[in-house]
Amino acid sequence: MIPIKYLPKGLLTLQTIAMLLHAPASQAQDKPGTLAPDAAQPRQADTTNNAARIFDDVADKALLAMKKRAEELNIKGVALVAYAQGDTVQSWSSKMVVVGNLTSGQGPNSKGNNLLGIAYSKAAEMADTLKDSGSKIRPPMMGEYGYQGGLVTKTKTGILIVAFSGGPSEDDLKVSQTGLDFMSNTL
Repeated sequence: MIPIKYLPKGLLTLQTIAMLLHAPASQAQDKPGTLAPDAAQPRQADTTNNAARIFDDVADKALLAMKKRAEELNIKGVALVAYAQGDTVQSWSSKMVVVGNLTSGQGPNSKGNNLLGIAYSKAAEMADTLKDSGSKIRPPMMGEYGYQGGLVTKTKTGILIVAFSGGPSEDDLKVSQTGLDFMSNTL
């Protein structure tokens, strides 16, 4: 530690004092090029941040696979994928694609269906329960419908949520499974 009498006047601010008091002692390295024992270990934050960075590319490919599967099943609707870092959903990144129709069933005697709204209500239910949509582990809350067609899984770095809305529940699940399989193999 540097004695105070050697410091120029005006330099003794609280920040400077704190820095001097808490500065670790510097020790020489034994061998050039050696790393600290934990330096070679990947950090959880690095792995998690990497997963978030690659989400966009993976999401686009998963949505393309979901679109292809929906077309094979001859259904139209909305596909969505989401990724949340960590063990609970506090925030997420999501992408969606319209496969033919954003809405359906409008007519003189029907309000119709907002398929995007239904897909996101499935995702919202899964974000809270961490169970597939329509699992009936609790009654649907306001804003949820309890519809099947969404799948959720935990990965090493976070939570994947995949949903499709537009066809019968069995077909929605098939499309969602296609997206989940693709994403879980990558993230």
